Amino acid sequence: MTIAIPPGVAALLADPATVKILATVDAEGFPHAVEKRSLHLAADGTLHYLELLESSVTNRNLVRSVWFDEKVAVALKGADGSTVQIKGRPIRTHISGPLFQHHYRRLLTEAPDQDLAAVWVIEPVEVIDQSLTARKAREDAEHPTFIHLDRLAVTEGNPS
Repeated sequence: MTIAIPPGVAALLADPATVKILATVDAEGFPHAVEKRSLHLAADGTLHYLELLESSVTNRNLVRSVWFDEKVAVALKGADGSTVQIKGRPIRTHISGPLFQHHYRRLLTEAPDQDLAAVWVIEPVEVIDQSLTARKAREDAEHPTFIHLDRLAVTEGNPS
């Protein structure tokens, strides 16, 4: 089920200073995570990833993901230090047609020496705030009894 990308996350995706990591899984279950600057939010709320190399590991893993309904993860780190994870499902790839042509023409103006192998469409299914504050709040809510023993220890005259 597609979810809406919040405005703050959309801004992160649009910011050229944001580090974007796309993580896929191969046939043996091994993760493959690589920085992908060509990942962005499309007008319809999906993510578009421009694959520049036909034989890349990411491209192979995405093909497998479509065949076997595997998921992917996108990690974002903004220039301000904010961190977000988007979990998604690759739903199709375009190797020709209007969407491919649109991105191909844009790529030619930005980087004329690059080729475009495919435009992958990824359906976002979950957005997770990965900041320490948010992760700690989730852990405290899910595991209220998890506490380090040194936090419980109180010595006479020195409560800490």
